[in-house]
Amino acid sequence: MGNISTDTLKAWGTSSIPSMTLTTLLISLHTRPFSPLPILLFTPLLTFSSYLTLAGFKTDGAGMTAAWSGMYFLLAARRRPASLKTRFSLRGGVRATAMGLAAVNTIAGGYAYATGDRKAEEQERKELDRWGMYNNDDK
Repeated sequence: MGNISTDTLKAWGTSSIPSMTLTTLLISLHTRPFSPLPILLFTPLLTFSSYLTLAGFKTDGAGMTAAWSGMYFLLAARRRPASLKTRFSLRGGVRATAMGLAAVNTIAGGYAYATGDRKAEEQERKELDRWGMYNNDDK
């Protein structure tokens, strides 16, 4: 098994895709039967962390993804499937994938948050100026 480089961890942690993928899995798991906590708490916050990452706040988005993915992992780990048959069903596979993704998001997002450089991010946001918020030209 190969080593995961720190660049790979940082790239995973600062990407918006893992948090949206986890959101998609949570919606598919907790819509039927409806579970209000994961749907109403975790999915909006993970979606917002994805938005933060896309808006240029990669360190803060990574930290938020790590925190809420870790919280979901801890809460999901408490629940045990009733039988062996339900573990190896399609729903059990989706649950295992969601928990695995949450664990990886926690590790990678935590690393990206711990090693993030906010000054470099701010400079990058000013250079890109996606929404014109740093443009001081009054024409």
